[in-house]
Amino acid sequence: MASEVKDWPRAIAHLDMDAFYASVELRRRPELRGKPVIVCGSGPRAVVTTASYEARKLAGIHSAMPAATARRRLPDAVYLTPDFPAYREASGEVMEVLRSNVETVEVVGLDEAYLDLTGLFSPKATMRRVAAEIREVTGGLTCSVGISESRLLAKITSELGKPAGLVVLSRQDALVRFADHSPGLVPGIGPKTLQRLEKMGVTTLARLREDWSREELEARFGPRSGAWLHSRARLEDQTPVSTSRETKSQSAETTFDYDVADLGQLEGKLGELAEELCRRLRNRDLTGRSIGIKVRLDDWTNVSRSHSVDEPTNDPEVVRPLALDLLRAYDPPRPVRLLGVRVASFEHDAEAEGHTDAEGPEADAAEGEAEPQLRFGLAS
Repeated sequence: MASEVKDWPRAIAHLDMDAFYASVELRRRPELRGKPVIVCGSGPRAVVTTASYEARKLAGIHSAMPAATARRRLPDAVYLTPDFPAYREASGEVMEVLRSNVETVEVVGLDEAYLDLTGLFSPKATMRRVAAEIREVTGGLTCSVGISESRLLAKITSELGKPAGLVVLSRQDALVRFADHSPGLVPGIGPKTLQRLEKMGVTTLARLREDWSREELEARFGPRSGAWLHSRARLEDQTPVSTSRETKSQSAETTFDYDVADLGQLEGKLGELAEELCRRLRNRDLTGRSIGIKVRLDDWTNVSRSHSVDEPTNDPEVVRPLALDLLRAYDPPRPVRLLGVRVASFEHDAEAEGHTDAEGPEADAAEGEAEPQLRFGLAS
């Protein structure tokens, strides 16, 4: 297989740490090994951050599942509060191993990364060495690796060997292997698009590939999304692996324990979010011209409002009043579930801390809602 990889135009690996947060907890609490362990918050709207494989097998516990559901399904499991400083430290150990072995590494989260292996003599041997070194350096943490001809296929392939597996799959083999799979196998094709495809009689990737031309898909979904679906049906993806990505915005948001209808309470929380966001912006030496808010109502309606300023800023005395003005002007007509503030249109680029691969007609992966606390992220 390694000789075949050498003949590919590109060789891309996707490395995904196995049950990462739970594994970090088990590393420092070995007495919990073999038990169902679930990492989640305690609030009424907390969701599962991750679960050990024992918890997954026993009760189908998975990330983004409501914590309350997990507790009903598996009341005797060990429930742990997330410790993100510990997870970031462990992630740093993993990424250092990757960068010391492969020149081009794109980190896309605390627990996953893409690596460009094009031109290496033996990509498979390289990743076996990387996995072994990660296990040694981190005190037993394991990873799953997929190697294929594109980012898209590498990500799909890494799921095939979980946990602690390494799978190599060419595009031609993938076309055969996944022919009867749902189009939902492709990241970025979510429930809404699947519903539309099903109404068109498309329930497999083979049907999408064979029955619908690019022109027909563009007529149905629009030029951009139609062309995207046409290429993904053929498992084609030319997205490069990049060591850095342009940071386009940074935000701070919170999900309330209970829906909030009082405007004064919302204003108080938005002011706190603006202060914390500006602190983070100053730490990264980022200034932006666009200030915006995000509001999610109790019926899951999402509303965004923004305003541009003449000079780039990270001053809370500028960001906070503008965000509050936007909130007051909108005057939420229903109780609010989630509230956030964003600064965008940065004056200069900065290295992004993460991004999503969902770039299709919809990006409808479930948005995990942590227990009420400040949550920060970069959009790129």
